[in-house]
Amino acid sequence: MTCPPGSTIGAYLCQAGQVLRAAAIDQPRYEARLLLAHALGTTQDALLRNPRAEVPAEAAARFGQSLKARLDHTPVAHILGRQGFWTLDLAVSPATLIPRPDSESLVEAALEAFPDPKRPIRVLDLGTGTGALLLAVLAERPAAFGIGLDRAPEAAALAARNARENGLADRSAFLAGDWAAALDSAFDLVLSNPPYIERDAIAGLMPDVARHEPALALDGGADGLDAYRAITAALPALLAPGGVAVLELGQGQRAAVEGLARGAGLEPAGCRADLGGIERALLLAKGGLAKKPFVGPAPAH
Repeated sequence: MTCPPGSTIGAYLCQAGQVLRAAAIDQPRYEARLLLAHALGTTQDALLRNPRAEVPAEAAARFGQSLKARLDHTPVAHILGRQGFWTLDLAVSPATLIPRPDSESLVEAALEAFPDPKRPIRVLDLGTGTGALLLAVLAERPAAFGIGLDRAPEAAALAARNARENGLADRSAFLAGDWAAALDSAFDLVLSNPPYIERDAIAGLMPDVARHEPALALDGGADGLDAYRAITAALPALLAPGGVAVLELGQGQRAAVEGLARGAGLEPAGCRADLGGIERALLLAKGGLAKKPFVGPAPAH
């Protein structure tokens, strides 16, 4: 950044937008507003209401550091330390995958499978990360209790923090463990967004992902299906009679994962597409659930 001392909000936004655009960053003006609002400790709306306001030197220095990190493809969520998901505001860190809007299709599928908000369901989130999936369901189902499990202790600790900050700590618990090895309980609903990227494909992902998000949350083995093999093998013991699992899929993985589920004695019960039309949320049942297909995104909540 070459803005002189005393430059205005408008000047910083203009120059930062140009720099980000030149670096082929998507939505450069939007990201410039996000980063400058963060540096100033204010909102994007406040920036736009007062573009002639001077940017103090301390905020300008913070903005310059944030911009430098973004040009190195550090995800915006890591720079801000926060990410919105469903109705929640979540802390994020390099120890966890950043929650994405596509994963909200799993929440929609889970809520449709358990439509009664007064029903006291038991929920398990395998590979909980930030706790996004579990906490979103708990926020909509006030009689539910859930456990989030993650192989990374740092992730389990972050999810517990997010539960506290969103007022859900009294109905949740978070543990570090290898998939379901630490559990000896049955659940009505099991959620999971497992690692599903083929190992050799990780290096070719967008730099924001390949260089800055944890390999533990991305690497699905040689064919992308290692985690699904472990999860589908464990689900018959984890699901209560009539229980439901909702698993996030990578593009084109539905048939393979349904095959693994059938081999474990589970019943595929439909798949909900994300907002891009990709089959994303696979629903599996352990007996007693009518096969009601999930074929597209639900109306905005």
